Amino acid sequence: MFATLATTVPADDEHWAFELKWDGVRALAYLDGTSIHLESRNLNDVTPRYPELEPLAHVLGGRAALLDGEVVAFDEHGKPSFQRLQGRMHLTGERRVASRMPSTPVVYVIFDVLHFDGRSTRDLAWDERRHLLESLELAGPSWQTPRAHLGGGAALLAASAAAGVEGVVAKRRTSPYRPGRRSRDWLKLKNHLRQEVVVGGWVPGAGNRAGRIGALLAGYHDATGLRFAGKVGTGFTGEELDRLGEALGRIERPTTPFVDRVPYRDAHFVEPVVVAEVEFTEWTDAGTMRHPSYKGIRDDKAATDVRRESD
Repeated sequence: MFATLATTVPADDEHWAFELKWDGVRALAYLDGTSIHLESRNLNDVTPRYPELEPLAHVLGGRAALLDGEVVAFDEHGKPSFQRLQGRMHLTGERRVASRMPSTPVVYVIFDVLHFDGRSTRDLAWDERRHLLESLELAGPSWQTPRAHLGGGAALLAASAAAGVEGVVAKRRTSPYRPGRRSRDWLKLKNHLRQEVVVGGWVPGAGNRAGRIGALLAGYHDATGLRFAGKVGTGFTGEELDRLGEALGRIERPTTPFVDRVPYRDAHFVEPVVVAEVEFTEWTDAGTMRHPSYKGIRDDKAATDVRRESD
């Protein structure tokens, strides 16, 4: 179940629960009593990426469950960091994952339970599912069940902004769980605009970025095709620029994938299959992002599903 973007806290906020918005990657956890299977939102098996979550399979005394949550990496200030998670979410191979675990540990933040002990809970109201989830007391070295606040959404949103956290998710307390749907029973309120974009190309850098990518050319899909959404030139580490240069070099193409004009003569175009996440200040009248900053690559969403978010 997915949340719809909103700009204001619901007026009847006593009928809503509010949770912090975790800046990680969504994952369903299938527990059968002896093992765990982690599945991304595009149905990929991501279990081998996060071995520290394997003990979660045994904490329910052999009972099976299906949990919904977010895999999160925290920075040195204790804040969720999508950029830090980049050091784990794309790794493959047991040795490479094991070598990165000490420096970039992850936590599975659990916020819903969809099936438990042979019974589906998806048709239960959020209040009932939350009561069940809290009764499971899922707290461990690499997993936790953070607090949900009943009402008080404006105060929590203000506190999240002061703490530098991405935002808040509001959930209607009477709502069932609607898998595969973006519902107005779940609302996301962000302190900063964030958008998934499709990488359609890049422009060369200059100065200390000479010979490297200077900026990514970003877009999103609408009914006409891939629309140009602007140039993203900040937020990169040197290591990430090297990784992007290698990855995009393998998928270069001679023609633009965008349906509208890209105003850069030195543009290099690529197959529109890579999804990135960016943060920005606002949409311009021309339909591009103002002051976008790169946050990382996402491999849990198909490029063809990337749309411009609106409230």
